[in-house]
Amino acid sequence: MKIKDITDFLESIAPLQYQESYDNSGLIVGDKNSTIKKALVTLDVTEAVIEEAVAEKCQLVIAHHPIVFGGLKKLNGKNYVERTVIKAIKNNIAIYAIHTNFDNVMDGVNAKICERLGLVDCEILLPKKQLLKKLYTFIPTPHYDRVTKAVFDAGAGYIGNYSETSFNVTGTGTFKGNKAANPTIGQRGVLETVEEIKFETIFPGIIESKVVEALIDAHPYEEVAYDIVALDNYYSKVGSGMVGNLQVPLEELTFLKATKKQLQTGCIRYTPLRQKPVKRVAVCGGSGRFLLNNAIAAGADVFITADFKYHDFFDAEGKIVVADVGHFESEQFTKHLLIERISEKFPTFAALMSKINTNPINYL
Repeated sequence: MKIKDITDFLESIAPLQYQESYDNSGLIVGDKNSTIKKALVTLDVTEAVIEEAVAEKCQLVIAHHPIVFGGLKKLNGKNYVERTVIKAIKNNIAIYAIHTNFDNVMDGVNAKICERLGLVDCEILLPKKQLLKKLYTFIPTPHYDRVTKAVFDAGAGYIGNYSETSFNVTGTGTFKGNKAANPTIGQRGVLETVEEIKFETIFPGIIESKVVEALIDAHPYEEVAYDIVALDNYYSKVGSGMVGNLQVPLEELTFLKATKKQLQTGCIRYTPLRQKPVKRVAVCGGSGRFLLNNAIAAGADVFITADFKYHDFFDAEGKIVVADVGHFESEQFTKHLLIERISEKFPTFAALMSKINTNPINYL
């Protein structure tokens, strides 16, 4: 298969449009049309990981963290980033990163953490805005069911747990075709009036072309009238962090000890306990300081994340227990999730999990 087959799939579950503005997800090294037989999945790309890929005869490395993040101006091997890229190019190994776009989807990095912790009823902690659009169109009444089915089948009409959502108003449409027109209803040069249904529905902006194509293909008119409007609404399926509930409340230390075991971390740094049962838990893989207030507002008893600085811990102010489990530790199971998703889609493709521990931090 080609690299493009894998990357197109990864971008279908974690679209590049959902990555943060500072990020560098996507194909970093390599030709998308190159043929591959094996891929190595890792959290980070290092020289050792590239050497492992060579030894395992993998032509692609899929990583969570981009090896090129802040940009490269030179490639002379002066640091590990440049040496890793050079080694990959020399050995004809492609590098692909699926970073904050995988953090920001419902079934991504944070969902895996929630799964490890046994959380249920999970939802995005900070949904993103300006990702949704609304379609308005006008359908002659006899064709309503066929056109709306095509639009819904294309992915429109989802709001939270509801599908095929729409609003409809019956009215009268008018049109008069010129000499070059080929009207479905009526005659050229004659003003026609038709009973139509004004149909409006919502859809994620990333599928706009698919929705419009479905609309036009199913609509009977030669010229389809429609409007697309960008919305400022929050999109509940995309955003930062997650929050969920424990099925059975736990005492705080009991929960923290269970978290340490489930996330296989050597250390948890946490704020003073509140002497309250833990029922609701917020999580954010990697650096989650920016979500502290959202976790508090969501009613979380504990916030599991990483990279809190000394003074950041004070900001909990007794309203929540912040538990810093370590950056690597919070995201290490992303490899397992990627292997699972790739294997489900391509059961005969060899996706190998890297055996290299790329965590730069050790604990005594």
